[in-house]
Amino acid sequence: MSKKVDFYEILGVSKSASPEEIKKAYRKKAIEFHPDKNPGNKEAEENFKTAAEAYEVLSDADKKAKYDQYGHAAFDGAGGYGGGNHMNMDDIFSQFGDIFGGAFGGGFGGGFGGGQRRVKGSNLRIKVKLTLEEIANGVEKKVKVKRKIQAAGVKYKTCSTCNGQGQVLRVTNTILGRMQSASACHVCGGSGQTIESKPNNADAQGMILEDETVSIKIPAGVVDGMQLKVSGKGNDAPGNGIAGDLIVAIEELDHEFLKREGENLHYDLYISIAEAVLGVSKEIEAVNGKVRIKLEEGIQSGKILRLKGKGIPSLNSYGSGDLLVHINVWTPKTLTKEQRQFFENSLTDENFIPHPEKGDKSFFEKVKDMFS
Repeated sequence: MSKKVDFYEILGVSKSASPEEIKKAYRKKAIEFHPDKNPGNKEAEENFKTAAEAYEVLSDADKKAKYDQYGHAAFDGAGGYGGGNHMNMDDIFSQFGDIFGGAFGGGFGGGFGGGQRRVKGSNLRIKVKLTLEEIANGVEKKVKVKRKIQAAGVKYKTCSTCNGQGQVLRVTNTILGRMQSASACHVCGGSGQTIESKPNNADAQGMILEDETVSIKIPAGVVDGMQLKVSGKGNDAPGNGIAGDLIVAIEELDHEFLKREGENLHYDLYISIAEAVLGVSKEIEAVNGKVRIKLEEGIQSGKILRLKGKGIPSLNSYGSGDLLVHINVWTPKTLTKEQRQFFENSLTDENFIPHPEKGDKSFFEKVKDMFS
């Protein structure tokens, strides 16, 4: 797959560009590559779609924030705009037609250069719960979605109000002269068609509810609250319009032993005083199975062992985070008579008197290192 071009580069704006500057840049690109100005030019058509793809993300504050943080990978794996699938023409015109204004004669709402507008169905939203293991490895989930689809046997006819144009023109007199504006037809909703006949089980728009199993490819490294999009798996639109999208919200389930911090994982390892004194080999839980580590003799409580690359993969494929093992020496609360006698004898033993080395870091220094 070829590398996707940066959205800011496509529109020719900087990351600090205002929403108005982004909109202005998109309008300029869209007019330059519009199909009416470039009939039969496939390259111009692709540039037109790519500009719309960039604007669809950068004009939305939430999507822009995710793109700034994760790049194209923020939308990978779910059939969305980051996955390499261009928006189609009807999608572009139905969403952004108002941006072009009267640049192409006013009737600009769908198709190539105006005319009938294809309506887009409503989006559906679901929440998918993922374990830490699924997040670390990526996963394909199959979910059952109840969505509206067009019933078999529905017949349409041309809307008599807008004559199939999907929009009605309104002329008003102003101090600047006569102004013409267009709006979606209130009778057909902009589709240019009304229902002529439908089966009894269909609703007023010719729709029925049906369960569908949808496959969702979720990339490794997603975070709690992130939203992915599966194009065309929302509700159908009347009049053979464009289906809406399925918006998938990610919910991360707590792990029994591991705590996530960005791409790093934390594990609390409790050892006995004897194990700390003598050193020991321990098997601990990691996100992709168990890992054996060796603790040296005299290891101190509070020490942090860093296991490189044993954390969560980067969503941008820049490697993986680390697994940080926090050593906690467990102090027994009850002792036998012999054990108590041993420790009482050790109170004045030189080997049991704390002698921290200059290289030993304090708790606050360790916390500072973790977040630096």
